[in-house]
Amino acid sequence: MINTTPSSRSLFSSLDDLLNQQHPLHKLSGKINWAVFETAFTPLYCSDNGRPAKPIRLMCGLLILKHLRNISDESVVEQWSENAYFQYFCGMHEFMPSFPCNASELVHFRRRIGEKGIELILAESIRVNDDKSDEDHHRTVFIDSTVQEKNVTYPTDAKLHKKIVGKVLKIVKELNLPLRQSYTFILKGIYRDLRFRNHPKNRKKALKADKRLRTITGRLVRELKRNLGENRAYDELLSIFEKILLQRRNSPHKIYSIHEPDVQCISKGKEHKKYEFGNKVSIIRSATGVILGASSFRNEYDGHTIQKSLEQVFRLTGKSIKRLAGDRGYRGKKEINGTQILIPDTPKAKDTSYQRKKKHQLFCKRAGIEPTIGHLKTDHRLGRNFYKGILGDAINVLLAAAAYNFKRAMRVLLGLIRKLLLEGEKQKIRGVRQMIPIGFSE
Repeated sequence: MINTTPSSRSLFSSLDDLLNQQHPLHKLSGKINWAVFETAFTPLYCSDNGRPAKPIRLMCGLLILKHLRNISDESVVEQWSENAYFQYFCGMHEFMPSFPCNASELVHFRRRIGEKGIELILAESIRVNDDKSDEDHHRTVFIDSTVQEKNVTYPTDAKLHKKIVGKVLKIVKELNLPLRQSYTFILKGIYRDLRFRNHPKNRKKALKADKRLRTITGRLVRELKRNLGENRAYDELLSIFEKILLQRRNSPHKIYSIHEPDVQCISKGKEHKKYEFGNKVSIIRSATGVILGASSFRNEYDGHTIQKSLEQVFRLTGKSIKRLAGDRGYRGKKEINGTQILIPDTPKAKDTSYQRKKKHQLFCKRAGIEPTIGHLKTDHRLGRNFYKGILGDAINVLLAAAAYNFKRAMRVLLGLIRKLLLEGEKQKIRGVRQMIPIGFSE
């Protein structure tokens, strides 16, 4: 039998013997029901054709670790090859110094399982935390909305037109198309005039440069469209170019980014940030701090997002909510499918002092969802969404919520471990005291 005492452990030992079994990641890996993911995602793969797929537990584990540690696809793959706890969490039994997969395989895996597959990960994160929060599902939970900003620059007409020019010239070069004039020298002067537009003396010059840049961009787009002829490969891109050239300051359904045309301009009334460019998300949190729902929307009124959010909570937990407390942004609805909607309001004359105090305490507790959203943004990649398209908006918020729940479970496990260690130390002290003879003194 192999001796696995601490002095004899080596890299050739199994990870289960090598690692500290009290580590939160080690504990969490044992609490997650990985068989759920295996059962749900195995039918998405072909069993007798093509290259063998990577283990499903490995791919799910990498997605969880990515948002748990707030790192990119490339970083999580790189750190996996260096971190034994990452490898044990993903189901490995022996340490492997090589990369588990290519970073792009995580992109394909997210697309393969889709929004429903990511919801399954969120449901498992709720189940892992479901020791005390189970009592609160049918009681009072809290809701709030925020903006999930997309990875786009602050949009201006000049920026968009400049990008269009660059893309048009790139297509012309790649396809070797004829071009009457590239406007290279003229554009250099225009960009210089736009560079210092904020100075009062340069205001008129910058406005004139804006008009000139729009005119040149329109000429290049129209000439490219003529020269492409029957080539339909760039029809969608040219359509975006034309919409950007036609839109004005107050135009509806504006396009704010070429590579992310579905981005919305959302104003939440923040003094330090008047406009945010991305999409709206709705978060539902239990009284014990577990995120029960995370839904993605475009730019809808907060009150219109409640029904879809409640349906998601029922889908994930199988339980309905009795009372839902939100801020005044959810005005207009008193009840939805048996769920009472509570918002702050002036006290009623018939309310007793006890009822007023209870309502005040309820909405003070509702404010606890604000730091939860703050942690989602700073710690779990909700602050800037790098995933592409509308599907990427939904996937990012779901994974961020799942990572938040898993991190909460790790903190609970760490607290239990410290409590057990403290009790063990106390028992040792008691044992030592009992061994000291009566009347012994220093």
